Amino acid sequence: MKKTSIVILVLIAASIVVLISYTGDLTTYETISSAKKKEGRFVNLIAKIDKQQPVEYDAVKNPNYLSFTAVDSLGNRIKVVYHNNKPTDMEKSERIVLKGKVQGDHFECKDILLKCPSKYKDDPKAIKEQLQTSVN
Repeated sequence: MKKTSIVILVLIAASIVVLISYTGDLTTYETISSAKKKEGRFVNLIAKIDKQQPVEYDAVKNPNYLSFTAVDSLGNRIKVVYHNNKPTDMEKSERIVLKGKVQGDHFECKDILLKCPSKYKDDPKAIKEQLQTSVN
């Protein structure tokens, strides 16, 4: 075989290895029930904070402990434990993405991503004001 053919085959093999390693980084979002079936494995949950349940956080006593109940779109609930500072305006967020794994009866969260409150939703008053100013 020629040296160029060998180099090309090595480059193709390296490309395949790189592509396979990136597919491991592709994440899917789980429901709480499917995350419970994958106990101990890292998953991403999309949920809301259950506002009827208390949020446990005391910045003076332990600023690196946050606990709350999350509810997914199917109505399943799970206690979430997060060992870091409470994200600012967490309660105002419509949805949250929780990255972590189910450990027994709770979700051990490593990272919380907040979905912005609906500042982009159509505000009827703002639309009415815009229409009135554009007509005048």
